[in-house]
Amino acid sequence: MENIYIYMIAALAFLAIADLVVGVSNDAVNFLNSAIGSKAVSYKTIIIVASVGVAVGALTSSGMMEVARKGIFNPGEFMFNEIMIIFMAVMITDILLLDFFNTLGLPTSTTVSIVFELLGASVCIALIKISKNDSQTFLDLGHYINNEKAIEIIFGILLSVVIAFTVGALVQWVSRMLLTFKFDEKPSWYGSIFSGIAITSIAYFIIIKGLKGATFMNGSLISSLTQNTYALLTVNFIFWTIISFLLVKVFKTNIYRIIIMIGTFALALAFAGNDLVNFIGVPIAAYNAYLDWSASGELATQYSMISLADKVETQPFILLFAGLIMVVTLWFSKKAKDVVKTSVDLSRQEDVKERFQPNYLSRNFVRFAVGMSQVYSYVLPKSWQEKIDKRFDTTTLTVSQIKTQELPAFDMVRAAVNLMVAAVLISLATSMKLPLSTTYVTFMVAMGTSLADRAWGAESA
Repeated sequence: MENIYIYMIAALAFLAIADLVVGVSNDAVNFLNSAIGSKAVSYKTIIIVASVGVAVGALTSSGMMEVARKGIFNPGEFMFNEIMIIFMAVMITDILLLDFFNTLGLPTSTTVSIVFELLGASVCIALIKISKNDSQTFLDLGHYINNEKAIEIIFGILLSVVIAFTVGALVQWVSRMLLTFKFDEKPSWYGSIFSGIAITSIAYFIIIKGLKGATFMNGSLISSLTQNTYALLTVNFIFWTIISFLLVKVFKTNIYRIIIMIGTFALALAFAGNDLVNFIGVPIAAYNAYLDWSASGELATQYSMISLADKVETQPFILLFAGLIMVVTLWFSKKAKDVVKTSVDLSRQEDVKERFQPNYLSRNFVRFAVGMSQVYSYVLPKSWQEKIDKRFDTTTLTVSQIKTQELPAFDMVRAAVNLMVAAVLISLATSMKLPLSTTYVTFMVAMGTSLADRAWGAESA
């Protein structure tokens, strides 16, 4: 029987590679959406920046692999043969599910997928074990599953969706009120202060979310950074504001392009560093389980997998190999481009033919959201309303004689806000150890900012 588990480990290794490909195709929208939608730089430059972020992030992800080992179920309650069945079921389901969404061009959360796949598979095996044990009932299911953790993740994700949408809309509304759509004509210090806030937020995000799992970020350094957060943010803000002002005033640099590139790198780094577990966490856990079992000399049906509860560092060469696969996928995946296109079209300032046609439910939701976003019209004097409307006026923008499809989907201010708000929300949640989906957060921030920019129409899907 030992040979069958060797074959299962080999199969899981191939499934891990396949999962990396379909996973990156789905999650690329997280960090490519803003840069591609605003056309801040060329597509090739965007992919190069994202590739560097993914490669660096992959090498910092070893501390995140515990989710697949013990985050959803109690490994000590399952035998080795049962654990292997759970892991095989999870990987096969994950690939089929993500590829289905990719084929439709729809972004979905790999975090939500892996969590519920682990939950479903472990519940199924647990119920089989309970049915064969006369001394146990359905109420004993809690011994096998981390109920509190599962509920915490579900509510955390639902809450993050609402918060991301709301905060994205509010920050974009304030930013547009200050900068308008003719932000290039504003004084240099406008963009410099905006840049100082944005880059400071993104830099903090890189440290807290992206590099926290890196081996060189020891406990004392992380503790020092977290204890001096306000001082760190203040110094960063002053530094980046001054640098931004010099770049704009002296070197005539478009500071919004720099913000977008830094933000793209940051989100790509965090994606690889924290979502890599969604793709290779299960196969690595299975491999570790196999090593423990084969060294024990016990039967697979009698060896408890309590060892999975221990912390294990992932080998750097595995992380490097995974990073290379993700980078290659980023360059050549057509499905990744389809998913990004769906997200960009939904955020587009002008009306465009979208992949999915609106239905009764979506039309009513759009009407409700647009109505709520214009609630000020019922309480503010008409003169104030007219002043606000002028800040959102796009009729004075000059459009060159090129096809609408070739124009940016939205401007660089909105792209910068997308990246800044997503970075802040994800880093705050990480520092407070709150569960969320990076895909849902970045997507809902983009939807919130597009609503604030009055980009939603009655026919928006």
